[in-house]
Amino acid sequence: MINFNYETNFDEIDSVVYNEWLIGVLESEGFRLGALEYIFCDDAYLLNINQDYLNHDTYTDIITFDYTEGKIVGGDIFISVERVKENAIEFNVNFKNELHRVMAHGLLHLLGYKDKSEEEAALMRSKEEEKIKMFHVEQ
Repeated sequence: MINFNYETNFDEIDSVVYNEWLIGVLESEGFRLGALEYIFCDDAYLLNINQDYLNHDTYTDIITFDYTEGKIVGGDIFISVERVKENAIEFNVNFKNELHRVMAHGLLHLLGYKDKSEEEAALMRSKEEEKIKMFHVEQ
């Protein structure tokens, strides 16, 4: 089950459409869904989590807590809607595309993809693009 929670003013996404897309992403990588939470919040909310749980004093667009066991994916994915909007402007893409990128990014972390090295980051970007295209195909 995928739950979408809103800790800030944000138009609710179509849970049926997004569930189908995200489950498709999981299945395309050979995983199954456990319990997954997407929490949409603002910068202050996510900064607080970053400080309290990760000892980082910086803004970020996403924080992922991984509860995956084997091939059963579970986790909490916190997304700052404010940061996604800023990123969309900075990268000259529309908001929805950037939101999809960040949502896929968090899920890919739960599937074991990393982005610390240049090679890992390049693979992550490639996978993000691949998974974003899956959303568009399904629509």
